[in-house]
Amino acid sequence: MSSNTVRRIAALAAVSALPAALLVAGVGAGVANAAPCEQSSHTTKNDASTVWVTHTYDKSVTVAEAAAGTNVTYKIVVGTTGIGNPYVNTFRDYAPAGFGAPVSTKITAYHFGQGQVTEEVQAVPNGDGAWRVSGTGWFVNAGNTVTAEFTYRVPDRAAPGVTITSGGIDVSGTVGVGAYRPNLTACFTVRGQNPGEAALGSLDDNGLGSAEGQMSSTGSVSDVLGDTITRVLQNGS
Repeated sequence: MSSNTVRRIAALAAVSALPAALLVAGVGAGVANAAPCEQSSHTTKNDASTVWVTHTYDKSVTVAEAAAGTNVTYKIVVGTTGIGNPYVNTFRDYAPAGFGAPVSTKITAYHFGQGQVTEEVQAVPNGDGAWRVSGTGWFVNAGNTVTAEFTYRVPDRAAPGVTITSGGIDVSGTVGVGAYRPNLTACFTVRGQNPGEAALGSLDDNGLGSAEGQMSSTGSVSDVLGDTITRVLQNGS
């Protein structure tokens, strides 16, 4: 028997050995009976320092569920509802305990003549558990918010079914816009790895992950396995 035939048989045998559920299960199933948690939170500031103009502060996590080893992004949004035009020059994000350094950080802010522009920025440790991004000042007015995005990897030891709540935020800038809000948090639930992740390992390593490090919502487990088997057979031909 040729080595190519042996490889073909081995690939097919590996698939037949998988539980039937892995071949037909849907993608992105959540953790059953997971404790509910709030994916976003909101607060405002209106006092003498803001000249009684209301500033708004929001923090959210972009997914309700995520598996260990995938990425989650926290968004901090600062806005104003009045005539004030503050500038934010620093965002500090307090990630959940046990998370490492951000894998990426971005700022989206209004630029004169260009509109809203997103740019990569460098985060540095703040010394109190937060990660900090700073600039010369990002403009805010009633029609344009400024958004900071901090993306982290969920620790490999995160257990399915556990809810993970972030810390708060700290914002600095021109007079009035600065605000430390330790209770402005965001929460997600750790899910088990989906069948594709369990069968094939990290989807990022295989170039199959989505922007959040998870399986494409339009794909299926059978499609992924089928593509993998095809590649094995093609490489062996």
